[in-house]
Amino acid sequence: MNFLHTMVRVHDLELSLDFYINKLGLIETRRHDVPEGKFTLVFLATEKGEAEIELTHNWDSTEEYTVGRNFGHLAFEVDDIYQTCQKLQDNGVVINRPPRDGHMAFVKSPDNISIELLQKGERLAPTEPWVSMENSGSW
Repeated sequence: MNFLHTMVRVHDLELSLDFYINKLGLIETRRHDVPEGKFTLVFLATEKGEAEIELTHNWDSTEEYTVGRNFGHLAFEVDDIYQTCQKLQDNGVVINRPPRDGHMAFVKSPDNISIELLQKGERLAPTEPWVSMENSGSW
């Protein structure tokens, strides 16, 4: 068995692509526009050949997408959690759970999907401003 992807429905495809590609650093691996079904599928990954996130954009949908308790979060390992969080924050992303411990942080996508960021290897030494930063919202 091979894990392929996780599907996330998005309201605004361009806003979501800005978050996942420009802010989080994923790459678009493929895209399928399906005019007869009025939807677009965009697949993203950390690199080609890795597990993907499938963004599904239903063109005319007015449905409110809610996150059920049965779905927790997407998780990504990062080289430097402080640098990653600073870049996200500089680009307008709220750090919901700051990396106070040098190991873990949470942010949310434009569609309210929780994203866990985990420090690759050993946790980094606690440092400001992260140590003193309070949680914001939920994750």
